[in-house]
Amino acid sequence: MTPPWYRLLPRAATLAMSAWLQLGLPANATAAPGQPPAAADPAAAGSMWDLSELYATPEAWSEALARAQAAATALASYKGTLGGSASAMFTALDGISAVRREWQRLDVYASLKADEDVRVASNQERRQQSQALGTLVAENISWVAPEIIALGADTVHRFLSENALLAQRFDFFLNDTLRGEPHTLGDQAENVMATAGTFLQQPGTVRALLANGELPMPTVTLSGGKKVRLDPPAYDKYRQAANRADRKLVFDAFWGAWSHYQGTLGGLLSAQVMGDSFTARARHFQNSLQAAQFGDNMPAAVYRTLVDETNAALPTLHRYLRLRQRLLGIHGPLRYYDNYPPIVALKPLPVFSVADSKRITLEALQPLGEDYLGLLRRGFAGRWMNVDPHPGKAQGAYMNGSAYDVHPYLLLNHNGDYQSLTTIAHEWGHAVHTLLSNSAQPFDKSGYSTFIAESASIGNEMLLNDYMVEHAGSNAEKLYYLGLGLDEIRGTFFRQVQFAEFELRIHEELEQGHALSGARMSAMYCSLLRKYYGEAEGVMKIDPEYCVEWSYVPHFYLDFYVYQYATSMAGAAYMTDAILKEGAPARDRFLAMLRAGSSEYPYELYKRAGIDMATPAPYRALIARMNRIMDQIEALQPPKPKT
Repeated sequence: MTPPWYRLLPRAATLAMSAWLQLGLPANATAAPGQPPAAADPAAAGSMWDLSELYATPEAWSEALARAQAAATALASYKGTLGGSASAMFTALDGISAVRREWQRLDVYASLKADEDVRVASNQERRQQSQALGTLVAENISWVAPEIIALGADTVHRFLSENALLAQRFDFFLNDTLRGEPHTLGDQAENVMATAGTFLQQPGTVRALLANGELPMPTVTLSGGKKVRLDPPAYDKYRQAANRADRKLVFDAFWGAWSHYQGTLGGLLSAQVMGDSFTARARHFQNSLQAAQFGDNMPAAVYRTLVDETNAALPTLHRYLRLRQRLLGIHGPLRYYDNYPPIVALKPLPVFSVADSKRITLEALQPLGEDYLGLLRRGFAGRWMNVDPHPGKAQGAYMNGSAYDVHPYLLLNHNGDYQSLTTIAHEWGHAVHTLLSNSAQPFDKSGYSTFIAESASIGNEMLLNDYMVEHAGSNAEKLYYLGLGLDEIRGTFFRQVQFAEFELRIHEELEQGHALSGARMSAMYCSLLRKYYGEAEGVMKIDPEYCVEWSYVPHFYLDFYVYQYATSMAGAAYMTDAILKEGAPARDRFLAMLRAGSSEYPYELYKRAGIDMATPAPYRALIARMNRIMDQIEALQPPKPKT
């Protein structure tokens, strides 16, 4: 298996780009293709990040890129030196680390600049240059793992005992590399695998360009006469419409547009799965899932327990759906487009400015203590966010924490609703996690697994939701936030496990020698929707026209990424309960886990914090939370007696 150094995606660069978090209002202004947005200057309003803290100008970035390219090429000169002495090994690894550190900073700038406006060709080209640099680095250090393995564990461990700096910075990396011996190839083969890295990323890159900039979006006229162009942010907004006919109209038009590209998108995802399978076979793994989980040294029991516990908990999901049906006043089975309006209506809907969102987040996260809150205040005071929607801007929301020497950056599409508020809390959970890890770990151990990262952010969402319920000004408002808390569990737990099952099925389909196509993927996706949403039980009727939804999920281009949202939510539920019950001891265990970075495998870090993710306990804690919320709703709004 390729050690952590050689993975081509920087740490945390794509955290939380959730397909179910398509934020932002449709923009009113338009800009000519390839030009910056014509809307009011976001930087002047203080809502645009300051990338000059990375590089003063695009020209400065290009100069740094040229230096990094030369330094990356020179890394091959260290080949053959690792076994000379502990000092020689440290010198080589330190030199490699310095180049990686600069590459990650270059990559952050290129990625963020590209996402400011996906239509600007020069920015997309800069991102490709950064990806090419990552491949160049990988090519010129592809010999490292084979050379370490050839030295053997005895020599490596002796070197670690002889050189304190080597042990302080590189002990985990060296031991992890030795663990990967069965999946590490020879020098020539490792170089080929490194060279292939750029090509293997292309299906996701092409899919993003099509989905974010070139796929034609339909226009619909809603029941009130309003015409809406259904780009993804508008789809996210209007699928929540109170009028059921409007929701159906939005679904029919939006998924109808995507269905025209089912073949193309199926081809792209098939190419991604083929690439995953190629990498797994080349590195002597049994299958793609084993390959994907090897890097985190994740016990297979975690994945299996997650799926088993989720399927066992489907009656709780069906209880939620029947509650949704009753509270929405729907007669007959639910339809898939009934999943998104708030389970309890509230008029007028609350509106949260960015300043409101910051203030409320700080208040809600008080249980995490002053060390945590101090870092959050520091981040809020800086220009670390690209906040407002504008034409050409990348969709969704994420935190990019890969520039170790600067600070995290966050892309948002804040539109003033509660989802925008929760997104602030979520993404800043990632940002504070990064700050905690960077302050406690050297660069070489500062990265962290998604398996840990999402618990940090989802825990923030749970604390926020509890805060909003507690501080609601009326029963109606309390019901509204309780309902949103339920919706979050459906979206982040049940939905993500459904995605994980789909991802596993399409990989197994290919690995068993069967062909994949867009139509085949839609059929497989349909079968999972019917199981999860209880079609056989009469809970929800699944319309086949909407089963192209798989094509909308960017996470399928990050092999076996999505299951970690569900495990993280279960872990967050368990930890949040502990913090609220125990106070400081549980909080300290949680923060220690965040500070640990990649100094240990994520499963072991969870265990140190008091949670075994291979057991049913955390998953059942989340299901218990879901049932508690439904109990609260039913106590506040009991069913009407039948007449």
